[in-house]
Amino acid sequence: MFHAGLLRDPSSPNPPMAPAPVLDWSRHFKQRAASSRDARLRRYYEAGMVAADTPLAEVPLLAMDVETTGLIPATDGIVSIAVLPLRLDTIQASLGQQWLLKPRVPMGDEAVTIHGITHQQIAQAPDLLDILDDLLSRMAGHVLVVHCRDIERLFLNSALQRRLGETIDFPVIDTMALEARLHRRPPPWWQRWRRPVTAPVSIRLGASRERYGLPRYRLHHAWTDALACAELLQAQVAHRYSPTTPVSALWT
Repeated sequence: MFHAGLLRDPSSPNPPMAPAPVLDWSRHFKQRAASSRDARLRRYYEAGMVAADTPLAEVPLLAMDVETTGLIPATDGIVSIAVLPLRLDTIQASLGQQWLLKPRVPMGDEAVTIHGITHQQIAQAPDLLDILDDLLSRMAGHVLVVHCRDIERLFLNSALQRRLGETIDFPVIDTMALEARLHRRPPPWWQRWRRPVTAPVSIRLGASRERYGLPRYRLHHAWTDALACAELLQAQVAHRYSPTTPVSALWT
C-alpha cells in the first residue's frame, strides 16, 4: 500500500479520526443502480448491500489493497490491485485475486523502489478497464476491508472518472480508523494545553498488527497488504468487538 504522506501522515499527532456519518448503503446502492450509465457499474450496484444491522459474522467481507504510481489520486494511477474474501473466522486465500495493471501515467523511480513493480512488468499488463468486470463481480455484495480508506476510494474513483466519467461507491471497514478510535482519543480538557510527553501510538498497518501479535509481512505488496489487513480486522473484532456487532458500528 503506497500511501506514505498522502493527505496526511496517519501516525501524526492529529485529532482523533471520529467515525464518519454512516450512509444507508442498501438504499444508496439502489439509487446508484438506477442512475449509473455504465452497465458494469449498474450490475455491481444491482447486487445490493447488506443491511446496516447485519451482524459482522454474517457480512461478506473483501480485503483490498492497491499499489500506485505515486501519491496523488488526480494525477497518479493504479499499478496493482489485490482482493481477498474473508469472514470473521476464515480467510479464503484460494478465492483471492491480484492484478498487475498498466497505468495511463508514467511511473517514477520512487514508486518502483517502494513497491518493487517495474516498468517491464507493467509494459504488457492490462488496463483497469480490461479487468473491471472481474473486479466488480468480486466486489459485488461485499463490504470492503482496507487500511486507510482514502487510498482505495480516491484512487478507484479517480481512475474510473477518467475512463468512464463515473465514480464508484462502496462501504468500507477501515482497520486504521478502528485503531484511531482507540489510540487517537483526545486528552481530558485540563491536559490539552500540555505538550505531549510521548510520541503518539502508530496506527500504520505494520505497527497495528504488532500490537495484536501478528507476524510481519512484506510491505507495499498488494496481496500481502490485503492479507495483512484481513488478519488485522479479525484480531480487532476478536479483541474489541463481537461477531454479533452490527456492521454499521464499523463501516463508513
